[in-house]
Amino acid sequence: MFHGVLNFAKILSYFWEGKKLNTTTELSAGATLEVSEGQAPSNMRCDVVVIGAGPYGLSAGVHLKSKGIAVRVFGEPMGFWAKNMPEGMLLRSPRAASNISDAKDAFTLDAYERASSKLPSAPVPLDTFVDYGRWFRRQLGTDLDTRTVARVDDEPNGFLLTLDDGDQVRCQRVVVATGIGPFKKVPPVFAGFSPQQVSHCYDGRDVRKFSGKKVAVIGAGQSALECAALLHEAGADVEVIVREAELRWIGQHPWLHRLGPISKALYSRYDVGPVGISRLVAYPKLMTLVPLGLRDKIRKRAVRSAGSQWLVNRLAKVKISLGRLVSKAKDEGGKLILTLDDSTELRVDHVLLGTGYDVNIAKYKFLPPELVQRVAQFDGYPKLKSGFQSSVPGLHFIGATAARSFGPLLYFVAGTEFASPELSSYILRNTRVSR
Repeated sequence: MFHGVLNFAKILSYFWEGKKLNTTTELSAGATLEVSEGQAPSNMRCDVVVIGAGPYGLSAGVHLKSKGIAVRVFGEPMGFWAKNMPEGMLLRSPRAASNISDAKDAFTLDAYERASSKLPSAPVPLDTFVDYGRWFRRQLGTDLDTRTVARVDDEPNGFLLTLDDGDQVRCQRVVVATGIGPFKKVPPVFAGFSPQQVSHCYDGRDVRKFSGKKVAVIGAGQSALECAALLHEAGADVEVIVREAELRWIGQHPWLHRLGPISKALYSRYDVGPVGISRLVAYPKLMTLVPLGLRDKIRKRAVRSAGSQWLVNRLAKVKISLGRLVSKAKDEGGKLILTLDDSTELRVDHVLLGTGYDVNIAKYKFLPPELVQRVAQFDGYPKLKSGFQSSVPGLHFIGATAARSFGPLLYFVAGTEFASPELSSYILRNTRVSR
């Protein structure tokens, strides 16, 4: 009996201290306990489940936990960033807008770099940001479960979640923070081709596999232009096809950022959008008061296709065809023959799409159609109220899916500074918290 009590005490201490239990844990008297990292017991209950372990999911989980709310976060920490973003990528956002929010602003990018003895850099490398997110994740301790949520069903008193291994979890509220992975936009002309022939810019990390191959990159935004630069530097023969007559660059008027207090009045530190608009979109609550038509115009203007200034020199030797569209594409002996709207033809080994995303929550496989149909929407975006709550009570959406309601800041990591406190405060006020 003594050994049993001692073993139980040791188990409790691991969970109290937030230690990982991903290997066999040694206990007294030769006993062992096999526990996967943060894995929830079958048929568990909690106050809130957060689906997604990227910046928004991790931040929401940490904020909810800080308020004493029993939260469980599901997903692989920084999985989309680590597996889908191209290797060598740099963050478009400035350093000041690359922090994942926590309740005390203690776990910033600067704090991570100090803790890991990394030298600060700007722009921020992708691998640094992924490591930062995984370091941040440790603040959740065992409240993170790396399994996948397969299905969400609502019940009279909350939700029933079924995991990919068949386990089930019941909770009062669900927060969807799974990002933009399912929303990749594929123009009709490229529909039906295999991933070996046509892929999206964020379909994989390794650009080196295209060395020595001819690749057409479609698009004029940051993802398209940076992928073109990375492909060129990896030894590919790259041509960028852009429908606009000219490329746009972020920060084309640097003198506007060097006016001291005037610049601060014109631009927020998040640097989302042009002069004036940048200040407006920094206040998502204010954006909700703007009529939808105008709000959409502001949103689209703030995130229109443009590349960072540090890409200009890297693209100097890359062929860019402006004012052109691909009108037809066909497979010919494993190669793709692209016909442009001026009737010229381009023979390539691969097409990489930097064509953006179309948010549509119906594409989340874990949300059954009958539940999605009950969510009031703006053309695929959920209509959200205070606390990011949808028209289905207890179902919340944060991140890019909230941008139509709260503005374009929610497309960026910087949006966690608004989203997580707003979400956690609302849930604390409106939830019977388990004690």
